[in-house]
Amino acid sequence: MNHDAFIVPPKAKISLLKDYNPAYKDDYYEKAEAQIKLQTDIERLAKYQNILYAQNTYALLIIFQAMDAAGKDSTIKHVMSGVNPQGCQVFSFKQPSAEELDHDYLWRSMKALPERGRVGIFNRSYYEETLVVRVHPELLKKQQLPQIPEDNRIWQQRFEEINNFEKYLVNNGIIILKFFLNISKSEQKKRFIARIETPEKNWKFSASDAIERAFWDDYMQAYEDVFNHTSTESAPWYIIPADRKWFTRLVVADIICSKLKELNLRYPTVTEEHQRELLKAKQLLENQD
Repeated sequence: MNHDAFIVPPKAKISLLKDYNPAYKDDYYEKAEAQIKLQTDIERLAKYQNILYAQNTYALLIIFQAMDAAGKDSTIKHVMSGVNPQGCQVFSFKQPSAEELDHDYLWRSMKALPERGRVGIFNRSYYEETLVVRVHPELLKKQQLPQIPEDNRIWQQRFEEINNFEKYLVNNGIIILKFFLNISKSEQKKRFIARIETPEKNWKFSASDAIERAFWDDYMQAYEDVFNHTSTESAPWYIIPADRKWFTRLVVADIICSKLKELNLRYPTVTEEHQRELLKAKQLLENQD
């Protein structure tokens, strides 16, 4: 699969509306074929994750950002279904607590970073500090900042801080994949109504979700600014069509597998001394009743 259709080229200026179609699908794949390919990639991902865990050199941080109902939860559930839970951790970042507001905005994310050998998933992330906080600037007042720069300079400041933070992580072996699940406003409306009409999905919907739709254009502008300033060589953004969930999962799984393949992961090799110890242990076991 060619990932060029989804990546935000570093230093490029993209338009979400003009350059990325939420309903796009690769002509090569239909739903049935995609499900077969997804299952293959789930198995590949499980294999790569085992080696990642054994090698204990790299960590993989996967960030999911999206508007509500874009399918973050279900994408994580399906794509990561074959991964060993011992080597994977998922964090969902909701409204900051009082303790978190007493720290800098990256603090809670730093605490949740994956250890070497593990896959860490952020369901939302520190990017909320340039999205929901930008759309609702009154939230800045709760962050107890000593000074808030004027003329939107705080967002430029945070873009720079985030780029430096991610560069630091990559330099230290934490590979970052950033996915924006790009749902259309009309498809979001359909999914919201389906949640209301399906009793077992009622818990996933809040009246505030409908109210927040009024800020759709503000969010799109904020997201576009994020992509244009934080898609870098070391941590580019991928904008994934999200109107077809089966295609979303297919693309995300393929990109994750491709990134892990690029790392040329290898199981650790043992020393000759260790090999001799293994042979002695084998002989000891064979001689036991």
